[in-house]
This record gives sequence, structure tokens and C-alpha cells, in this order.
Amino acid sequence: MDTKDNYTEKSIQVLEGLEAVRKRPGMYIGNISEKGLHHLIWEIVDNSIDEALAGYANKIVVIEKIDNSIIVEDNGRGIPVEIHPKTGISTIETVYTKLHAGGKFGGENSGYKVSGGLHGVGASVVNALSENLIVTVYKGGKEYEIQFYDGGKVKTPLREIGMTDKKGTKIHFFPDYSIFDPGISFKSKIIKNRLKETAYLNKGLEISYFCEKDPDQNRKYKFDGGILDFINDVNKGRDKVSNPPFYIEKQRNNITVELAFQYITLYKPFTMSYVNNIITAEGGTHEAGYFDALFRVFTKYAKEHLSQRDYFPFSRDDIKEGLITILSIKHPNPMYEGQTKNKFANQEVRKIVNELISEPLESYLLENPDTAKLIMDKILISYNSRIQAAKARDLVRRKEITGFSTLPGKLADCSSKDRSKTELFIVEGDSAGGSAKMGRDREIQAILPLRGKIINAEKSRIDKLLENNEIKSLISAIGTGIEDEFNFSKLRYEKIIIMTDADVDGSHIRTLLLTFFYRYFKSLIETGNIYIAQPPLYKITHSKKSQYIYTDTEMDQYIKENIQPNNVKYSIQRYKGLGEMNFNQLWDTTMNPEFRSLLKVNIEDVARADKVFIDLMGEFVEPRKIFIKKNAKFAKLDV
Repeated sequence: MDTKDNYTEKSIQVLEGLEAVRKRPGMYIGNISEKGLHHLIWEIVDNSIDEALAGYANKIVVIEKIDNSIIVEDNGRGIPVEIHPKTGISTIETVYTKLHAGGKFGGENSGYKVSGGLHGVGASVVNALSENLIVTVYKGGKEYEIQFYDGGKVKTPLREIGMTDKKGTKIHFFPDYSIFDPGISFKSKIIKNRLKETAYLNKGLEISYFCEKDPDQNRKYKFDGGILDFINDVNKGRDKVSNPPFYIEKQRNNITVELAFQYITLYKPFTMSYVNNIITAEGGTHEAGYFDALFRVFTKYAKEHLSQRDYFPFSRDDIKEGLITILSIKHPNPMYEGQTKNKFANQEVRKIVNELISEPLESYLLENPDTAKLIMDKILISYNSRIQAAKARDLVRRKEITGFSTLPGKLADCSSKDRSKTELFIVEGDSAGGSAKMGRDREIQAILPLRGKIINAEKSRIDKLLENNEIKSLISAIGTGIEDEFNFSKLRYEKIIIMTDADVDGSHIRTLLLTFFYRYFKSLIETGNIYIAQPPLYKITHSKKSQYIYTDTEMDQYIKENIQPNNVKYSIQRYKGLGEMNFNQLWDTTMNPEFRSLLKVNIEDVARADKVFIDLMGEFVEPRKIFIKKNAKFAKLDV
């Protein structure tokens, strides 16, 4: 490690001003919802991570204060305090008031060989969206402080406030909640999950989280095994095919490649890839290089170790079934496709990743012949399943050619051809389906009733799914196709709304549908096209009027405010099924766009979502037992 402190005022390059941030915060933090609020934390934490990546910090502390403010502190070099030569003000003030001013634009003088920051705007954006922000720097035996208010105005200029033997930077920011959606706040679970993931991706880095609101949430994360510990955690309790996991960490041309993969007995693959700690949701050249190596090495192994009779021409898709992968790249100059920064684009990385992985992977197969045989057997099963699924798809195509309708007969379609206005209600049962068909707006609302519980997509291969009538009806109605044939432009409805009963069976059906959408239509979740309807639980009648109530909490509050003070007689009807409501009631409470309540399905944490679906919907009972024991206290019994 270079111990020279070359992080000075000359490291900070100023590119442009800060004026637009408060006017259009979504451009800088994604949105002004809960996700955007938490993004403020990630921007500051990423700056501390960059100090760790550069080799100057090994501890980060995040504190969620009881007043809804956040402190982030590291033991890095500390932001430079000298006057910046271009701005004429202190370097700290420059970093926190000038957009695109940071240590990541200074080339060799910056001291950052690798940086996770996407835009270099983190510090100033957080300041712009805060009521108050305090920067404390511990540097050269002295402690410095500067305070800002009202979105970046200087409240107290930089000053020396004492002596210290500490080093590093502490940021204490108070978000301006008037900028964000009403009622949102920081969530311990979201913060913990992100910090834990970050600790996995930075081997040996200690990240501590303290929650003043609830000290039981306090955690300390440090993983000396890096992403090997990560994949062991992800696959904990799952039945493994390849054990131990494959793991490497190698470097070439200042590019570090860390990879862990493991096959499990389930079917859908799961890949998490990162570049400089930033998740690359759409993959990129690093993933391409990984799959190049995997396919080439597996093909070579099969040709050399399988008999001519046993060899089969498997494809790249066949090697992915049940493959859990975590791939982390550290790159000094990352490039991305598009504005979202979700797809890594450095072309040289594909070849580097391929070459760095290939030789260790060949050794892994040779040194673990039993595991290699199990992998080959799993690829063969996947190959056979793909052939059967292709036959099922061909049957559908032949029906199209011969003139048969591809839309399911029980679908009551809408008349509008403007997709942006249309909605598909997936309804549990024929009775509720009948009410929904009668009560709907026929121009924009289509109804697809499902019979019973659909097949569990977590336990079934694609060929079995395509044999299921309810699944085929869903795929046909949605219109996009699945897997390699998925085409978003063919989506037939803007909103796909799951509408099930508010009882245990309805919850199970909803979970089965969400499992299917997560595994085969995940992109529709990511684009915000999947919703859950919110039918009422109760109808309360008193004083010749009726009110629909959607939650137990809402019912308690309604009785307290409207019934008990007036001491009036009342009656309560508990709806256990959509079929208990006539079509007018169903329209008024659940389907009318003017008054209904819909929940949009989204994925905040991909790794956690994947684990939840596998644990709750997979083959093994033990993870479900653990979940039930942990969450039983939250259950409400309807006896």
C-alpha cells in the first residue's frame, strides 16, 4: 500500500455547479420515495468505501439517530482542508457545495485507483437535500468542522476545533423531509442488508451499524472470506450439487476479479454481479467473460471425460440451471451502457475474466471428480428439459399457424387498443371472476379467472410449467413470451393486477403467482407493471351508512373515532372471499381506479428476494420452519 498522503487540495477537480439538485432530486437519487431517501446514505457510504478500496480505511460506522438523521464515519485519510486553488474556498466546502467536485476526477493525483461512486456527485447532492449537514475531519493530529444548512448554505465556516489522534471523516446529515414523499423514513432492514452486502464485497472491511431507535438492530459486519462467505450465506440450508463452491480472486492489469459459484438442486439460475461494489443488474462484459469460460471449460471436460455414447451437445442455457453466481470486479476506469449504469461495458474485461477463470476452473473439475460428475448430470437434466420445453413451444406455434387463437378462452378481454390504459386482473376462482367480469370497465379492464392454485414455479422446471393450463393461460394473456422469447413490446396490458381473497388460501395463491412472476417475468416487476389489489376485509354498518375497512388497524381506529364516542349500534361483515361481494361492491372497493388501493410490486434487494422465494417456496421444509418461528408473533389468526 502506498502510505504517502497524496490526497490534497490538488486532487479535487471542479466540473459544475449545484443549482438543479433541489429542483429535480430524482435526476440525482432516482426518486423521492423511500428508495431515494436511503440513496443518501449510500452516497456517503460509497465515499468511505472508496477510501477502503484505496487501502486507507478499514472501518466504517453508520449510525441511525433517533431524530431521523444519519452519521457515517470512516478511519480514512480525511477530506483535504486546504484552500482549493480553483474555487478559492476550503476543499471541504468545495466538495460539499460543488456538483461533480471530488477526488475521483483527478487522475493519478487522486489517490483512488478504484472508485465505486457512479457520478462523483454524492457529497454535494446529500448536502443539497439536507436541512443540516456537519462535516468533521480528523487529519494531521487536528479536528476540523464545517456546518451547512438549508440545502448547502454555509452555516459555520471550516474551523479547527481541537486536537485528535483519530483520522478520517464523519458526516452527520439531516435529510430535508419536505423534499421527499410524505411519511417515509429510514428502515433498519434496508440499511442492514446493504451494509452487509457491502462488507461481503470488501474482504476484511469492518462495517458497524448502530440504531438509536432500536438497539436490537445493531450489527457489525466483517467477512474475511469475501464473496466466498457471501455465497455460503446465500446457499445456507439449500441442497448443493457442487460442494465446495468454486472460488477465485485474481488480478491482471489493475483489474481484480473475485468469483464464487455453486450449483444447487433448484432450477432457476441466480447471478449477482458487481463493479466497484455497484450492482450491475443488467450484467455486461464481466458476466459474458464468466459464461464464456464456464461453457468452454465444461464442454472440454465433457468431451474428454464422457464416453461418446454419454456426450450430448448442451448449450449455454443448459449450464445455467441451478447455478448461483456472485461476481465482483474492481476496475480503475469502469464504463457503462446508457444512463442507468446497470450494464458494464469495458470490452477488455470479457477476455480477462475468461482467461483468469479458465485454468482454476479446469483444476476444480479435475480435483473434484465426484462434483464434476454431479454437475454434468445436472446439465444433462437441464438439456432434456429444454428439449421438452421447445416441443411445447412448437406446439403453441403450430396452433398459431393453423389459426387457433393464442388467447385463453376464459379471458374476458378489454376493448381498448391503447396499452397504456389497459389492466389485466388475475382473479382467484370462477365466482370472483364472474363478479369481476360484470363489474369491470370493459373498455380498459380484462379479467382472467384462474382455477385453484397454480403450479409452484420454484419446484418445477420450465417443461412442467408449460404443461400446466393455468400457466399457459397466464403466458398467453400477458403476451410477452418468457425466457429467451420475452419481448416487452408485446406486453398486452400496462397493469397486471393480482386479485385474490383476503384469507389464507388467497395469500397462498398470491404467493404462488408472485413466485411465477419473479422467476419468469422479473423484468415486468422491475418496470413496475405488476400490482396487488387490496380488497376490503370488512364492511361496517351504523347509522344507516356503510364503510369499507381494509385492515384490522384501520378497523380499530374507525370504531374508536366513530362508534365508541357516539355509543351507536353497529354491525360488521367480514369478507373472506371476493365471491361474497356483488359486482357493484367489487367495483366500488377494489377495481374502480378513482377509489381503489393498489400495491406496486418491486424488488429492493435482489439477493434477499431470491433467498425468500427459495426458502418459502422451495423443496426444503426447514427454512420455512425457521421463518414461521421467527415471524409467528406477527400473525393474526382468523378463528
